[in-house]
Amino acid sequence: MPKDVVEGDQVLSGMINLNKLITVRVTKEYKDSTVKKILELVENASSKKAPTEQFISKFARYYTPFVVFTAVLVAVLPPLLTGAAFSQWFYRSLIFLVVSCPCALVVSIPLGFFGGIGLASKNGILVKGGNYLEALNELDTIVFDKTGTITEGDFKVTEVNIESNHSRQEILKIAAEVEQFSNHPIAQSIVNAADNYQKHSADSDYQEISGSGVKAVLNNNKILAGNERLMEKNNINFKKVKSTGTAVYLAKNGEFLASIVISDQLKSDSVSAFSALKDLGINNLVMLTGDNQATAAEVASKLELDNFYAELLPDQKVTKVEELLKKSKKLAFVGDGINDAPVLARSDLGIAMGGLGSDAAIEAADVVLMTDEPSKIVTALNIAAKTKKLVWQNIIMALSIKAAVMILSIFGMASMWAAVFADVGVALMAVFNVMRILKTKDI
Repeated sequence: MPKDVVEGDQVLSGMINLNKLITVRVTKEYKDSTVKKILELVENASSKKAPTEQFISKFARYYTPFVVFTAVLVAVLPPLLTGAAFSQWFYRSLIFLVVSCPCALVVSIPLGFFGGIGLASKNGILVKGGNYLEALNELDTIVFDKTGTITEGDFKVTEVNIESNHSRQEILKIAAEVEQFSNHPIAQSIVNAADNYQKHSADSDYQEISGSGVKAVLNNNKILAGNERLMEKNNINFKKVKSTGTAVYLAKNGEFLASIVISDQLKSDSVSAFSALKDLGINNLVMLTGDNQATAAEVASKLELDNFYAELLPDQKVTKVEELLKKSKKLAFVGDGINDAPVLARSDLGIAMGGLGSDAAIEAADVVLMTDEPSKIVTALNIAAKTKKLVWQNIIMALSIKAAVMILSIFGMASMWAAVFADVGVALMAVFNVMRILKTKDI
C-alpha cells in the first residue's frame, strides 16, 4: 500500500519511491534488511508443496499404520483360524511389511517436482515452488501487461505534433527537462531523442503521477508532460492524437505546446507465443494496458487476443483482474513493472519478466522468465505437463507393483527378494524415471 513519508520517517528497503525525489540514509546492514528477508522466502521455495505432494504426504500418514495393522493380522489370524504354522505366516507378514513401505511414493513424488523445477531453470524459467509448477497445468486464462511484456519496451519518438511557436528540437528539449528524473521507458525515450537540454538538480520541484505523467516547476515555469488524463485534470485545452502509439502531451504554464508520439514494437516471439498458447488450450488471452484505445486495439489485432482493456490505471488493473478471476478456473497474470506488482500478487499465478522487470514485480511473482521472452510461458506450460505426467507415472508404477507383490506375499508366492525389489527397486526406478526429465531437450 502507498505510504506518505516526511523527514525523519523510516523507509524500508524494497520500498519504491513513486513521485518526488528524496534522500535517504542507510541505518541497517543488508543481512538485517527487508529485501534480504524477501529473498529468503524465494530461497525456501522447496517448502511450498504442490497439491499432489500434499496428497501423498497425507496418504502416507494413514497408509503406514494401515499396512502395519494388516501385516499383524496376516501373521496372527491364519494360525489361529486354521492351525497353520505361525513361522510360515509370520514370514509372509514380514514380506508384506517390506513391500508396503511407502518410500517409493514419498521420495519420488517431490523429486519429480524438483526435476521439473530444475528443467525450468535450465530453460531460463525460475519457478518458486512445486505448487506453482502444478498450477500451470490448470490455467485457462492468461492476462498480459503490454509494455515490456508483449512489446520490447524500447520506445522511440516517431511523431512531434507542434501546436505552438516552438521548433521540434525546442519541444523535445522542454519535454526532456521535465522527464529527466523519471526512469519510465517512455520518459527515457524522450530524453534520448533530445539533442541538448538543461540538467536540473535532484531537489527540483518534481512529481511523478502514477498512471498520468509528470509535472515540475523548472526555471519558474510549470511544465506538464503526460497523457490525456493529466491534461484534463489540469484543465489544459489540448488536441488529441489519432495516430497509433503512446501520446505524451506537453503543456507549459497552462498552455498546450505539442504532442509527442512514442511507438513500441512487438517482441519477435510474441505472435508465435500467443498462437502456441491457443494450441495448448488457453482459450482466454487478455491484455491490460494504460495505453490509448487505438494502440491497444492494434496490438490485440496482431496477436488475435480474446479481449483487451485500455487506458487503465494500476488500481483499475487490479479491479479488472479480480473480475476476471471470478470467471476463470485458474488465472495467471504476466507483467514486468512496479505497477504490476499488486496484480501479480492478486492473481492465482504471477509471472514476471526477470530481465527488464522491476524488483517489485519479480519478488511478487511466482514464476520469473529470466530472458523476457513470452514464448517461455509456452515452455513453462510444457514442462509443467511433462512433470505432471512423470509424477503420475511414478505413482501408478509404484502402487501397481506394490499391490501385486503384496497380494502374492499373502498367498506365499513372493520371496523376500521380490519384496526388496518392490520397495528399494521401485524407489530407484522412480528416481531414474525422474532423471529423464532433466535430459529433455525439445520442449
